[in-house]
Amino acid sequence: MRTSWSSILLMILPCLFIAPSSTHGRGVFTTQSLAAGVIIEISPVLVLSPSDRLLVDQTLLHDYIFEWGEDRSSAAVALGYLSIYNHACPSNCVYEMDFETGLMRISTVVAIQAGAELSINYHGDFDNDAPLWFSTKIP
Repeated sequence: MRTSWSSILLMILPCLFIAPSSTHGRGVFTTQSLAAGVIIEISPVLVLSPSDRLLVDQTLLHDYIFEWGEDRSSAAVALGYLSIYNHACPSNCVYEMDFETGLMRISTVVAIQAGAELSINYHGDFDNDAPLWFSTKIP
């Protein structure tokens, strides 16, 4: 029986792990090579109201939340490894938001070698080269 990704509560491929990153503190890595188009993580999110988001925006969590909703006025705290993926442009993974089910999915966009760090583009599109609101390099 095939299961829809939107019916899964949490899925992280067992080959993924968190380790120190030369990009920025910690990152998500893989112990196995991955083909392009592989779903590597599906995570539920905790949705924050627009008023709660304003409060969180004043804390360190601001750099770990995702804008949420069609109007992007809410925010989401992603569970699983989602908030640990570092930014790259182009990235080797992409995330997708499902507002209806309260889930986010990460998929590879290129083939990735074992031992490599997995990255997402914080702007949503894997090749969006717009500047970020903070530095992604370790000083």
